[in-house]
Amino acid sequence: MEKQYRIDYEYYGTKEELPEADRLLIAEAERATAQAHAPYSHFHVGAAARLRSGRILRGSNFESEVYPAGLCAERSLLFFLQSNFADDPVETLAIASDPSERECYPCGQCRQVMVDVERRQGVPMRVVMSGGGSASAVASASLLLPFTFKL
Repeated sequence: MEKQYRIDYEYYGTKEELPEADRLLIAEAERATAQAHAPYSHFHVGAAARLRSGRILRGSNFESEVYPAGLCAERSLLFFLQSNFADDPVETLAIASDPSERECYPCGQCRQVMVDVERRQGVPMRVVMSGGGSASAVASASLLLPFTFKL
């Protein structure tokens, strides 16, 4: 039996088309790229999260000499948030990169962790992926990984 999976998302051809709150969050993610430690890939990624309380926190990727011990920006930030602000759900997560020739999409591990965070906090997390002057957004991280791992 054949089935279909369809994803609804928002596309913004320019950052100016984004809601102001998303533009501000992307700007924070872009600022976070300056803190990235990426001496091997030279691909600096930043993530910024807006929590229900309105607090905005940032994270960046970190590469290690003992590959694959590094960590993506999204997971660095989400693990920190779950350890320190677990009672303050993530409402929106923005991702940016430098260089930024195209939108920055999360890797598979990050997508799974995003879904894990959504499950733990009991509410969806909007994800805004930016770069190259444009952005795409989904209402829930689960839309980025329809076939998730679950124990």
